[in-house]
Amino acid sequence: METAQVALWAVVALVALAIAFDFMNGFHDAANSIATVVSTGVLRPTQAVVFAACFNLLAVAIFHLSVAATVGKGIVQPGVVDAHVVAGALTGAVAWNLITWYYGIPSSSSHALIGGIVGAATAKAGAGVLLAGGILKTVAFIFISPLLGFVLGSLMLVLVARLFRRMRPKKVDRWFRRLQLLSAGAYSLGHGGNDAQKTIGIIWMLLMATGYSAAGADAPPVWVVICCYAAIAAGTMFGGWRIVKTMGQKITKLKPVGGFCAETGGALTLFFATALGVPVSTTHTITGAIVGVGSVQRASAVRWGVAGNIIWAWVLTIPASAFVAALGYWLSKALF
Repeated sequence: METAQVALWAVVALVALAIAFDFMNGFHDAANSIATVVSTGVLRPTQAVVFAACFNLLAVAIFHLSVAATVGKGIVQPGVVDAHVVAGALTGAVAWNLITWYYGIPSSSSHALIGGIVGAATAKAGAGVLLAGGILKTVAFIFISPLLGFVLGSLMLVLVARLFRRMRPKKVDRWFRRLQLLSAGAYSLGHGGNDAQKTIGIIWMLLMATGYSAAGADAPPVWVVICCYAAIAAGTMFGGWRIVKTMGQKITKLKPVGGFCAETGGALTLFFATALGVPVSTTHTITGAIVGVGSVQRASAVRWGVAGNIIWAWVLTIPASAFVAALGYWLSKALF
């Protein structure tokens, strides 16, 4: 498709696919922000998803669009992007999300999208069009975000244990059932702020490539921002219960105090990454925090076999989604 010939129908179809990915991101990653409040019994699942969705939407008024700028302009050279590249990228990301959701594996929607962009762009023009700075920053945070979540989650638990060591366990439990609402809200805020912006970035990339948005614009159109935040909030309301179980109970058993520490550590990590403009995985972040909390209690509290399976899914996400995206790019070229 030539830029002038990428008619409105094609752009609308790809924007709809991107919004569908954003919605899928919401229900696929809903578990990250609500698993701990559900598994500790603080909220029922239906209450938890509505609670998380509200904070996903609230993030639109708080965070700068730095992550969207990284995805839209910092992963591949803008000149190489066309409708076929965007179609391939979304195909790779959606396919990997569906596979991991079906099997209940907490993989990363974020890195599936980055892998999709890399795979489709490479299929079109080779590896020379990739921007090393943006990709290396994103890949580095595959390791930094769970490690930072681990450290902050475990430090929070150590701090809380010292502060409340003389209080009766039942009273501590009652306090942290209330406080966990704050930590879950903060994590949902971080989830919306970082994850919605990834879809904003790819739609912005498409609009610039097809001439529907100025290439030199400092920010994407307002309608893109609103639609993406609304889509991820709606997706969160539908939830992903297979993954909730894995995140909330299979890795380690959590009590309200542990849930609070894991969510707070994870939320701080997400706020830090979003401020830097790095698209990170909410899945990696909260998993690291949960493992950190469990390991402070005792190493045997963590089910390392489950955690190991999750790590394998992380390692495979970018290459697997890149491969599917390359196939999607070639299929798009063949059909259109």
